[in-house]
Amino acid sequence: MVQVTHLSKSYQLRPVLQDLSFSIETGQRIALVGPSGCGKTTLLNCLGGIDRGERGSIEIQGFKLEELSSEELTKMRREHIGTIFQFFHLLPTLTVFENVEFPLQLLGIAEATRTKRVMELLERVSLLHQAKALPTQLSGGEMQRVAIARAIVHRPSLVLADEPTGNLDSVNGGKVLDLLAELSNENHITLLMVTHSHEAARICDRIFEMCDGVIIEKKDNR
Repeated sequence: MVQVTHLSKSYQLRPVLQDLSFSIETGQRIALVGPSGCGKTTLLNCLGGIDRGERGSIEIQGFKLEELSSEELTKMRREHIGTIFQFFHLLPTLTVFENVEFPLQLLGIAEATRTKRVMELLERVSLLHQAKALPTQLSGGEMQRVAIARAIVHRPSLVLADEPTGNLDSVNGGKVLDLLAELSNENHITLLMVTHSHEAARICDRIFEMCDGVIIEKKDNR
């Protein structure tokens, strides 16, 4: 699913990623751990096509990101990648239904198909009763469940999660993690999750530990 080869990235001459190489198999869940500033979010941004490496290669689902134009990269990201953020990043003027529907609108999917898929997914994340609510009317746990639904509604191959439970209490964080594990299993989604939480890492198959822009350890978590 993911093949990273000799990836390097610097900001203002400061190395952030240094000659990274690793692969992730289809359906695997990977926890990316390490101290703040070690390059985890930069790596996530490069994998998501938001940022580009200076050297090396990233291949996702057969697409070499460095060979794609900006338009091709946007299309690949919309079709194949879902993203979950620590602070939810829901659109505040859209309802729960409209937030989840938005990725399908960008892909030009027919309205009837959009409605069916969104309603089924909202039921799956136990938020069908909140379909018409605005984000400000939701709890933190509910907002993160909406964000998860939005990240997978277009049926991506890869989901990138940046501290998805970092803004939640332990109870809601645990529920969100269980839901993320269940949905990734059901939909055969590959997951790469940046986290400081040992609790979050428990749902992952492998743990990659980063330090100073280098992956210093890869270990199985099962």
